Amino acid sequence: MADRKLEKHVEVQRSIIKTYRKDIWNNFVAAVQEYELISENDKIAVCISGGKDSVLMACCLRQLQIHSKVPFELIYLVMDPGYAPENRALIEHNAKILNLDVHIFESDIFEVTDRVGGSPCYLCARMRRGALYSKAKSLGCNKIALGHHFNDVIETVIMSMTYSSEIKTMLPKLHSTNFEGMELIRPLYKIKENDIIKWAKANELEFLQCACKMTAKNADIELMSKRKEIKQLIADIKKQNPEADDNIFRSLHNVNMATIPGWRDRDNGEVHTFLEKY
Repeated sequence: MADRKLEKHVEVQRSIIKTYRKDIWNNFVAAVQEYELISENDKIAVCISGGKDSVLMACCLRQLQIHSKVPFELIYLVMDPGYAPENRALIEHNAKILNLDVHIFESDIFEVTDRVGGSPCYLCARMRRGALYSKAKSLGCNKIALGHHFNDVIETVIMSMTYSSEIKTMLPKLHSTNFEGMELIRPLYKIKENDIIKWAKANELEFLQCACKMTAKNADIELMSKRKEIKQLIADIKKQNPEADDNIFRSLHNVNMATIPGWRDRDNGEVHTFLEKY
C-alpha cells in the first residue's frame, strides 16, 4: 500500500481537533461561543506575530471557518516591525509549511521605540496594536484577533493588583476607541499556555520566542520582566493548590460587588464607594 502520510499542515490542523480536542479545541470553541467573538460575515484579521500562540490561533480559526455554519472571512496578517532577517524568514517558513496565506506589511516600530527610550515594551505594544488596527481596517476587516491566552489573563490581573493598585485584566473582546467600527477579539482566552507548548512540541514546530531588538541588546529586560515574576508566583502557589490558576480565572467571572469597597465606572471613569449605599 502506498504511503499515505498526511501533509504537515494537515497533520497539525488535525492534531488540534483530535489529539488536543479537550484542552485546545473545546476551550477555543467555548470561548468563541460564550463570549460571542464571531458573527456572521465578520472579516477578521488574524494577527500573527510569529510566536506559538498567534500561530495556534490562526490554525484554530481556520478549522472553525471550515466546520462552522456561520460564514466569516479570515486574513492572516503579519506585521514586520523591524525583525532581523532570520526571524522574518522563520515566520515565512512556518506560514508556508502550515499553508497560511499571510499578508505581510512593514513598519518601523522597533526603530522608533529604540530611539525614544523609556518603557520600550509598553510603547511597542501600543504602537503595534494601532498599526494592526489601521492595516486591518484598510483591508476591509471589522475585527482583529490576538493570541492572548488563559495565562495572560490571570497574570495580568495579579500584575495589576501588585503593581498598579487596581483590579483589571484583558477582556475577551473590546471595541477600539481609536478605530471606529473595529473590534478586538481573543479566541485563545480559555486555552492554557502549557497546552499550547505541548501542541507545538508534539508537531515539532519552532516559533519565535522574543524577536524584540531591545531584549536582544539587553537581556536584563526579559529577566526582570514583571510578567515572568508573576508567572513564577502563580506556579509556586499551584504547588500548594493545583487549582489556583483556574480559581483566579473563574473569580474574574464571579466578582461579588457587594463586598468591594470601591470601583471605577467603566464608561465614564467615575469613582464610586460602598458608602453610597451603606
